[in-house]
Amino acid sequence: MLFGSDPLSELSIPDGTTVEEHDLVTDGDVIIGGQSTVEFGVRGRSVIADERVRFGGHIEAEGDCRLDMWCDVADNVLVGEDAYIGERVHIGGELRVAGDVDIGDDVDIEDGFEANGWIVIRNPMPTIVFLFVYLSQLLRIGEDEAARDLVDEMLGEDRDHDPILVPRGASVSDDAWRVSTPATIGDDCRLHGNIRAESLEVGRDNVVFGSLRAREDVVVGKGTEIKGDVTTRNGDVRVGPGAKVWGDISANTVELHENATVDGKIRAREEMRMHTDEVLDRPDESAVAMAEMAEELESGTNSTDEGGDDAASEDRDEPVDEGSDTAEASD
Repeated sequence: MLFGSDPLSELSIPDGTTVEEHDLVTDGDVIIGGQSTVEFGVRGRSVIADERVRFGGHIEAEGDCRLDMWCDVADNVLVGEDAYIGERVHIGGELRVAGDVDIGDDVDIEDGFEANGWIVIRNPMPTIVFLFVYLSQLLRIGEDEAARDLVDEMLGEDRDHDPILVPRGASVSDDAWRVSTPATIGDDCRLHGNIRAESLEVGRDNVVFGSLRAREDVVVGKGTEIKGDVTTRNGDVRVGPGAKVWGDISANTVELHENATVDGKIRAREEMRMHTDEVLDRPDESAVAMAEMAEELESGTNSTDEGGDDAASEDRDEPVDEGSDTAEASD
C-alpha cells in the first residue's frame, strides 16, 4: 500500500511549533481532519482542512490553502499561492489570494475577496477525494514515481519541515488539545493548553503550559517542562534527563531519570524506578547538528594548521633575495 498507514491517525506536532498570542505557528504544512475545531489562528506553509473544520481565528498560508465544504473561518484568509474553497464555506473576514481561486457554490465571504490570478466559480473536489482520484489516475497510467512524489509532498517527507497533522474530530484550543488518537510532539515546541490523547510522546526541550493526560503510556523527553500534572489511566510514565514536571505524576509505573525534577507528588500504582537512560528512540536533531558543526570546525582547524605549516616551511626554504641585494650593494 502506498500510504502505509493513515497519516491522520494521530496528532503530530513537528519540531519548533509554537503558539504565539492565540496563533498556531509552524514552518511546515497544516493538515486537519474533518469535523475538527481549531480555536487558534493558523500560520504555516500550506493549510489543508477536510470537511466541517472550524477555525476560531485567521489563516495565513505561504503556499496553497484548501478548505473543504462547510468549513468555517472566523477571520481573514490570506494565501500566498492558490486557494480552493469548497461549497458552503464561511469566512468571517476577507479572502486575499496571490494566485488563482477555485471557489464553490454558496460560499459566504463577509468582507469580500481579492485574487491576482484566475477566479473560477465551481465546486472544487473535496481534498480527500481529489487526492484519491489523482493518485488513482497516476497509478493507472503507470506513473508510480510521480504518485510517490505526490504522497511525499503531502506528507512532508520531501520537505524541510514536517507538517502538523490533526486527526478527525479533534478539538484544539488555548485551554486544551483533545484527540482520541495517539499524540506525538517534536522538539523545541512551546504549546499552551492541556493535552488529552490515547498515548503521548513529548520530545526534547519543549515547554507545555498545561497538563498531560492519556489512557496509555506517556513519555517526557530530555529538558522538557510540563507546567501541570502528568497522568495516565492504564499506562506508564517515563521522564527523561533534565525534564521538569511542575505538578503531580500518576501512573501504573513511573520511571524517573535521576536528573529529572518533580515538584508535586508521585503516585505509582505498581512501582517507581529511577534510571539513567534516554527515554526517546528518535534521534536528537540538535545533538546531531552540534556534532556535525564540531566536526566541520575541527576539519577546518586541521586544514588551516596544515596550510600554516606548509607556508612556514616554504618561507624557510626560499632564499632571501633582499639580503642578497644588500650584500651585493655592500660589495
